[in-house]
Amino acid sequence: MSITIDQFDEWMNAPKEDRWLEFKEAKNQFPTEKVMRYCVAIANEGGGKLILGVTDQVPRKIVGTRAFDSIQDIQSKIFEKLRFRVDVEEIQAHANRIVIFHIPSRAKADPVHMDGAYLMRIGEETHPMSPDQLRKIFAEGEPDWFSEIALASINDEDVSQLLDINAYFRLTKQALPSVETVLERFEQERLIMRSNDRFSITNLGAILFAKDLGVFQDVERKAARVIVYEGRDKTANTKADMVGKKGYAVGFEGLIGFIGSYLPKNEVIGKALRETVQMYPDIAIRELVANAIIHQDFGETGTSVLVEIYTDRIEVSNPGTPFIPPERFIDEFQSRNERLAALMRRLRICEEKGSGIDKVIQSVEVFQLPAPDFRAGERRTLAILFGHKELDEMDSSDKIRACYQHCVLKWVMEERMTNQSLRERFKLPESKADLISRIIHDTVEAHLVRLANPESTSRRYTQYVPFWA
Repeated sequence: MSITIDQFDEWMNAPKEDRWLEFKEAKNQFPTEKVMRYCVAIANEGGGKLILGVTDQVPRKIVGTRAFDSIQDIQSKIFEKLRFRVDVEEIQAHANRIVIFHIPSRAKADPVHMDGAYLMRIGEETHPMSPDQLRKIFAEGEPDWFSEIALASINDEDVSQLLDINAYFRLTKQALPSVETVLERFEQERLIMRSNDRFSITNLGAILFAKDLGVFQDVERKAARVIVYEGRDKTANTKADMVGKKGYAVGFEGLIGFIGSYLPKNEVIGKALRETVQMYPDIAIRELVANAIIHQDFGETGTSVLVEIYTDRIEVSNPGTPFIPPERFIDEFQSRNERLAALMRRLRICEEKGSGIDKVIQSVEVFQLPAPDFRAGERRTLAILFGHKELDEMDSSDKIRACYQHCVLKWVMEERMTNQSLRERFKLPESKADLISRIIHDTVEAHLVRLANPESTSRRYTQYVPFWA
């Protein structure tokens, strides 16, 4: 396999690393074990290229590499260890030696491993896959939950009575076509299946467009639930307890409206005006609820998306552990249910791929709220939005979390965190620079952020990046 300079330059100009391109500077050497871990992770993600001798941040620079003088030797070691072939080649690119590993995709339903560890990439590192991810790979080729039949052997009139077909075309901003065209479109989306003159509604069709989820007994258990408490914990009296009756697409606006009706108000003072607004930003609520819907594990029985409203916070949780660590939610994206996610994006229920959590963080900073907390439990994933607190009311973990999230947000915006930017996040004057320096110092000590340029001697203009950058 021989790569041309034109092909190489095209990779160099890619806007960002993706699932099939991984750049490493590796100027002098690169650990053999690390190469093998990347081979396993990239193979599990569909195959791709590991390229040594190029910096990974845009704009990328060609620095060349001295790693792996013997291409044949490292190729043999990979095969002996991993038992699958990885072609390795070296090229001269603009007078620099570049080493390229051509990593094939794993076989369908057959993840590869290294010493029993099934790996995937998260940012710049490799990590073990979660049990959910492994189950998903092993189940490839089998019908997924969305393709299962929720209700079988009905006619075309039943379809329009049970599913809100108008909502589909309204949300996708299309004119409502003829009945036959509606049925064809729903077939294409795999919301229904046709057999001669009879139809079946799939779980995907029911969970998104059911007028009444109660008709679909096996799908009804996935309805979102909202509980409102009068205090700060579950021992408080329950003010409201609502379980959704409609499919996610049909009932999403009503769900968000119901949540909003129970949220406290907060007084915001701008440059010239004082106004009362909802304490929590609407976009944060929408994105967290949409994310919980999209990323839930539909294989978990008897549980679904849960929104709990307390007097001092909102908790949004979903069944299943995340595919990526919570600290990478802002800059990374990997959907458990891509079919559902893609359709919900086209229905304009959620943001474009990978742009939701950063908007949550942005809106929280604008509203001057404590940083959200994202947690992974044994069977559920939890996001917490906190009510307003002054900086001196926040504990150390609140401040460190806010500093880290601000740093990541700056990173995804291709900017860098500074003392000034964090002061602006907390709306503090320059006289509070020492206080902000202490917060940054604590976050560095927690190994969540680091100096962007360790060689810089300027304290005033010091820039910081996330620990994984």
